[in-house]
Amino acid sequence: MPAHFVDLLRRFASETPDAPCLAHEDVLLSFAALHQRSSRLANALLGEGVKRGDRVAILDHTSPVSFELFFACAKIGAIMMPLNWRLSAGEIAGIVADGTPAVMLVAPDLLPLLAQAAAAPRQIEVGAAYAAWCEAASDADPVIPHLPHDPLMLLYTSGTTGTPKGVVLTHESHAYSGIVASEWGFTPTSVNLSAMPTFHIGGLGYGMMGLSQGGLTVLAQQLDPASIMQLMVRHGVTHTFLVPTVIQRLVEHAEAGAPVPSSLQWMGYGAAPIGESILRRALVVFGCDFTHAYGLTETSGTIVALLPEAHDPDGPNRERLRSCGRAMAWVELALFDPATGEKVATGEVGEIRVRTAMNMLGYWQKPVETAATITPEGWLCTGDAAWQDADGYIYIHDRYKDMIVSGGENIYPAELENTLQAHPQIAEVAVIGTPHQRWGETPRAYVVPRGEPCPSEAEIIAFTRERLAHYKCPTSVVFVSALPRNASGKLIKRDLRLIDRERSAGTGQ
Repeated sequence: MPAHFVDLLRRFASETPDAPCLAHEDVLLSFAALHQRSSRLANALLGEGVKRGDRVAILDHTSPVSFELFFACAKIGAIMMPLNWRLSAGEIAGIVADGTPAVMLVAPDLLPLLAQAAAAPRQIEVGAAYAAWCEAASDADPVIPHLPHDPLMLLYTSGTTGTPKGVVLTHESHAYSGIVASEWGFTPTSVNLSAMPTFHIGGLGYGMMGLSQGGLTVLAQQLDPASIMQLMVRHGVTHTFLVPTVIQRLVEHAEAGAPVPSSLQWMGYGAAPIGESILRRALVVFGCDFTHAYGLTETSGTIVALLPEAHDPDGPNRERLRSCGRAMAWVELALFDPATGEKVATGEVGEIRVRTAMNMLGYWQKPVETAATITPEGWLCTGDAAWQDADGYIYIHDRYKDMIVSGGENIYPAELENTLQAHPQIAEVAVIGTPHQRWGETPRAYVVPRGEPCPSEAEIIAFTRERLAHYKCPTSVVFVSALPRNASGKLIKRDLRLIDRERSAGTGQ
């Protein structure tokens, strides 16, 4: 069983109290300081009547306060409830009504987002009021015991597939991030750049990895290439995790002459495979190891990884670059036919299902949705369609609900997207199904071109027809300046379909 993060903080605060732990803008906290601050916050919450199992919400930008709250909740048995500040006031109101927090920490500039939400019993503004409130409390560690399966976090899904649901993660499920960190080469001397927002598992999960080994975590406020590269150089970053689109922008920034950190040892990425051309350029620019991670909020983060040795575009197994890797050692993974509930054969497409201690307890106050996601045998149904080769590598086709059925044939948009990513004049691409009078549905590609000259629709369709069966190829192409993405960089197909419907209504296509 992995060590709980709150126990790791206590250990490092005792053994290496002055070692740097968190850096954010001009703030640098040691392990002793983070331990003390989180204890003050824990006691302040107890003073407000917060009890075991109560939710404490936070609506704040990336800052050390999120980490202080994480450990404060862990110390008193409360449940941390981060809120996505990129949502609308109406969406946040729905989440607050669902999670019913006892206390809410709010950044002053984000207060308008609570305009439609029911008022929490106690609301603290992050800043001077928060600092004074915490300072008035004791810095003694409450040391309230917890069990491995006690809830620790209530993370609401990004809503890419519908209304956000509250995912309940436990002390034990979240603690596996520490084991993943050791597998990925984190050490006490590592400097980890965390560029994901802290309302996301990629922010609070990956963001804990450096800390779990006694290293330094640098919190990125901005995601533009210049800011990220400056942080890497300034702090001597050794590890970071980004989505492929951000890696591409960093590569272009470096190729334009920006200073490149010589300290970088490892770069993780997720949300999508990395294109071969971008990988080749990134290997030249950064000269570090790369790892592809696959995971969900419901699995507390990474459960499958494609390790650095597979990232050789000229190696004998270069086709594995299209894979997200193999299951972690403590994860049981199998592919099932959702219609029959039976496992599929090697090489056949099925739904990824996993059994692991990293799985969520369930969806907050949603027993029906929980039962539909976690089988009686303990398998968590991811909804992702994939196939597995004889060596255990997983190749994701798509979300089952994103699958296009054209003339009775199943078309997985991800396969077509991966093919189009190899086109030298395409920067980004997304494929969705659109209505077709004869075939029922047909693929349509939304393309962000890479500079000038812009390829034509006919050229792109011909490019895919040279590489795929014709029924899989797009019958139309729409050029756009950007694709809709959520805060973690994932493509929001639901929003793209809305855009497509509005476009079709306007053009009659």
